[in-house]
Amino acid sequence: ENDAGDYTCMCGDVQSTASLAVHAMPVLFKEELKNEEVQEGTSVSLHCELTKAAPVQWKIGSKVLKASDKFQMRQSGTTAELVIHDLEVEDA
Repeated sequence: ENDAGDYTCMCGDVQSTASLAVHAMPVLFKEELKNEEVQEGTSVSLHCELTKAAPVQWKIGSKVLKASDKFQMRQSGTTAELVIHDLEVEDA
């Protein structure tokens, strides 16, 4: 999208100008989340990969998760990761 705009080719006193429009591709999942089964009291890491870098939001049901001692969120380029510490049965 940053490449959109008017481009001009000049040769001496003559020029030709064209407008370039770039349509953004949608963000898709390249690698989706996988189901996990873990023991109470341990930690788990959930991760997914997108087709291009974009902000993500983590939820459990309809509740948006916030970073805390329990929930750690990381994102590096196209890979997003959620680490849940000290798992309880209620975290399922």
